[in-house]
Amino acid sequence: MRKAAKPPAAEAGVPAKVTGVPLWRPVRGGNAFEITVSRLAQAIRLGLVGTGDRLPAERELAERLQVSRVTLREAIRALREAGILESRRGRTGGTFIVAPIGVVLDKGRKAFVRPAGGGGAVELARQMGDSLHDALDFRRVLEPGAAGLAATRTLAAVDRQQLVACLAASRNRDPATRRVADSRLHLAIAAAGGSPSLAAAIADVQLTLDRLLASIPVIKKNLDHSDRQHTRVVDAILAGDAAAARATMEEHCDATAELLRGLLG
Repeated sequence: MRKAAKPPAAEAGVPAKVTGVPLWRPVRGGNAFEITVSRLAQAIRLGLVGTGDRLPAERELAERLQVSRVTLREAIRALREAGILESRRGRTGGTFIVAPIGVVLDKGRKAFVRPAGGGGAVELARQMGDSLHDALDFRRVLEPGAAGLAATRTLAAVDRQQLVACLAASRNRDPATRRVADSRLHLAIAAAGGSPSLAAAIADVQLTLDRLLASIPVIKKNLDHSDRQHTRVVDAILAGDAAAARATMEEHCDATAELLRGLLG
């Protein structure tokens, strides 16, 4: 009797049970940083790599994701700062998963699991189900259109000042006010378009996503990128460049959606 073939050996850092699964899909289109964070987060969230597992070597992982090693390092650093990954030196070193997606970090940066029913982002996303993806798709249509519309308007001085003030406030990294300031900027952009119906719809979307955005790990690189996109949107509106305002807001919505889908499912 022929002996059963042995299963292939597991790859370094990947449990044997997922050998052969297309774990690290190439990054295509969009912003490479956000998509790389999403790819890593999805693998962790789905349990394809678990707590205590080591990621493949940097060079190998960058080749599989088809991103630069600089981009990969930035993505790993972001998840490390969020308390999800840990880098260790030495012969047995590497980058390890130290906390699953869905943990909350205390001020001491130590991870702990939010109790069941505690209103965590992952639980909230689970409760929302398909409505989360619907909200992200709806936002992707609404907000770029609102930004483009605002750029076609002849704005009064007070409206221009309001946009600039909201943009400045949105750069504040104080956790107690950052989310509110971010939402106010998006609502100010919507209001600048002059359509109350559109502004009301965007307010509804912002309200739907706000609790999720406030609950996911704070990633400095993502905030930096978001600040730059916000600035480009407002600059385009003030310059009357509707195409640039629309395209940049679309890019911004896509980046946010990529992170949410990667971190929350």
